[in-house]
Amino acid sequence: MSHARFPSAAVVLIAALTATPTPAAAQTYPSRPVTLIVPFPPGGSTTIVARIIAEKMSETLGQTVVVDNRGGAGGTVGTRSAAKSAPDGYTILLSYTATMAIGPNLQAAAGYDPRKDFAPIGRIGSTPMVIVVHPEVKAKSVADLIKLAKSESQPFQYGSAGVGTVGHLAGELFAHMAQVKMAHIPYKGSGPMMTDLLGGHIKMSFTNVPVAHGNVSGGKLRALAVASTKRSSMMPQVPTATESGLPGYEAGLLYGLAAPAGTPRPIIERLNKELRSALASPDVLKRLGTEGAEAQPSTPEEYAADTDREERAWSKLLKSIGLSAR
Repeated sequence: MSHARFPSAAVVLIAALTATPTPAAAQTYPSRPVTLIVPFPPGGSTTIVARIIAEKMSETLGQTVVVDNRGGAGGTVGTRSAAKSAPDGYTILLSYTATMAIGPNLQAAAGYDPRKDFAPIGRIGSTPMVIVVHPEVKAKSVADLIKLAKSESQPFQYGSAGVGTVGHLAGELFAHMAQVKMAHIPYKGSGPMMTDLLGGHIKMSFTNVPVAHGNVSGGKLRALAVASTKRSSMMPQVPTATESGLPGYEAGLLYGLAAPAGTPRPIIERLNKELRSALASPDVLKRLGTEGAEAQPSTPEEYAADTDREERAWSKLLKSIGLSAR
């Protein structure tokens, strides 16, 4: 993967002078509805986050922000479609860890470069992964889990929503950092995986907080730790991985907005302004919190740095476990 960064402010400004729409059109933006592509099927956490943001931004932009689900190939189909859209501010993308940091490294034919083909608008927020085990597993902490995994003759099994998902790679990162042997059991989505975990057919999973929350609260699963620097507001009783025995272990889902490369800077700034305004709304904060997401507004440059950091981290891990397509 190329390591050219997102366009600098100067380059974006030059592009704005030569790309459509004209500066005059940018000043009247938006004059019609904006399409927000979500590169996954309806019903998942990405769609929920997108709808929360789209509803609030529609109010402040004065035009409807229409959520358009375009799933396929782990999110790369919709992301590629957004990358090839006209850079006029009327098609933007719900960008996400799986598509911006993992997909292009995992799939040689992803068809886009998250740095070259997109102009970052801003960060929405993040939700951490949580390590959950079936109640029959004796471990009560991450330290216990590591000790248990090292004592067994066979690799410790864990399930995920599929190969290349953040849950899969969170498990690989755990195995690498804890120096234990683990066996990945991929499923076709979080639903089937959770069914087998609740049934005791697999011992544990690395999943996101909203997926695990109900079953943890109901006592059907035990949460050992959240993979973040601080505790989740949705599961405040669950310690971080550092608190529980694996310092520095972090894995989560980062959401943001991005536009096709070449989108004029004034339009990027307008979208960033309205995104930040949405994330300051008590209603939006409450709704995101219900989904286990913590709002983290940013500048376009800060979100670009996030994408760089995530891509480097996951690329290194994918290469180390032999999954990288690059």
